[in-house]
Amino acid sequence: MILAIDMGNTNIVLGGIDEEKTYFVERITTNQAKTDLEYAVNLKDILEIHQICPSQIEGAILSSVVPPLNITILKAVEKILGKKPLLVGSGMKTGINILMDNPKTVGSDMIVDAVAAIHEYPKPVIIVDMGTATTLSVVDKSGNYCGGVILPGLKVSLDSLSSKTAQLPYISLETPGKVIGKNTIDCMRSGIIYGNVDQIDGIIDRMEAELGEKVSVVATGGQARLIAPLCRHQIIYDDALLLKGLLILYRKNTAR
Repeated sequence: MILAIDMGNTNIVLGGIDEEKTYFVERITTNQAKTDLEYAVNLKDILEIHQICPSQIEGAILSSVVPPLNITILKAVEKILGKKPLLVGSGMKTGINILMDNPKTVGSDMIVDAVAAIHEYPKPVIIVDMGTATTLSVVDKSGNYCGGVILPGLKVSLDSLSSKTAQLPYISLETPGKVIGKNTIDCMRSGIIYGNVDQIDGIIDRMEAELGEKVSVVATGGQARLIAPLCRHQIIYDDALLLKGLLILYRKNTAR
């Protein structure tokens, strides 16, 4: 088993995974004010809750979109495991040809998602990752990462709507029963939820038109479970996609 860590802007996802199964997945809040010791205590508690001894974990790998916290998390993991984790970034072997103007600027989470999607699903494939931001990444039929789209995430859109308008409240994200809302809260939920649903469906349509062929679509991330079932495109929900990609990269970069 390895420890796979996905550090996003809102949450850090930690998972114990090997080729047989995913042993645990937990989330902790991303907080740049916390020290490496505080994160180490979080990790120790998670392992104890799942009755996993640090010696059972052969190594660790980190994907991060919060560079200022990288060293903190790497030190925290090393404190508990006694092993220095790998960090996804420039120079790591991915097996993917990145057809971008500047490949080094592509988010590590988007590359890791693509690595897993190529391994798990038919190409070409679009990966929809719904976190703080919503990203759609495209892998062509030859397995090249050829670009994508970045959108505000559901929570970002909702928080912006509530904070910038005097009479609209902060609300929870739930699927409304109907598109046409009968009160302010349902109107807001309908706008955010179905607005994102149609946005994703529309972008997939345009991507397929540019590629000139039908694609597989896989969704992951905290909000994908809410949105994917409402889309008219067939979208496979895979909550562990990024963890699977991290396992693949760990094996690829530690193989002797």
